[in-house]
Amino acid sequence: MKKLTLLSAPILALSLALSGCQSAYYSAMESVGVHKRDILVDRVEATKESQEESQEEFQSALERLTTLINFDGGDVQAAYDQLNDDYESSLAAANDVTNNINKVEDVAEALFEEWNDELEQYSNASLKRESNKKLTATKRDFDKLLRSMRNAESKMEPVLSSLHDNVLYLKHNLNAQAVSAIQGEFTNLKRDIKVLMDDMNKSIADSNKFIEQMSKAG
Repeated sequence: MKKLTLLSAPILALSLALSGCQSAYYSAMESVGVHKRDILVDRVEATKESQEESQEEFQSALERLTTLINFDGGDVQAAYDQLNDDYESSLAAANDVTNNINKVEDVAEALFEEWNDELEQYSNASLKRESNKKLTATKRDFDKLLRSMRNAESKMEPVLSSLHDNVLYLKHNLNAQAVSAIQGEFTNLKRDIKVLMDDMNKSIADSNKFIEQMSKAG
């Protein structure tokens, strides 16, 4: 089981609560002509959008911390409050990303299971081979996408932990000396956010490619 972290613990609880409802949801959508592949494409799009939102939140938190590090007079408490708000927004955005990735993985598993089961219903061997070939290719493309999504997701936790540590430290040490004390960690945080942004951009690009491939296949 995936390690429970600041980011993943609430997501696990939500996933467990929703898992029993998914089969009924897919059946209901199927009855009105919305198939699992359509839901998969929609969820990949939603994940991509949540990743873009999380990029904005993490960048905002970095800029806020930069301002605080370079603070030169004024209301330190107000600057801290803004940083804390940015951290909370970053955490919420990161949780949204994880929730969306979990939903993508869930519908993909259901789609591939259904597709594989339906192969046994073919009486035409040529059509069966062609369908199996498309299934294999789609699974391969999806596995690549999911690895990209999960890789970017894994980079959020170190950034959130670092932001949380800085916010927590400043909460009880809100003065110039405290601000100076976290400057050493600031370089590492900037590096981690840069890595996160790069991996998010790759995942977003992979999402766009997968959506395009699914649209052509459809």
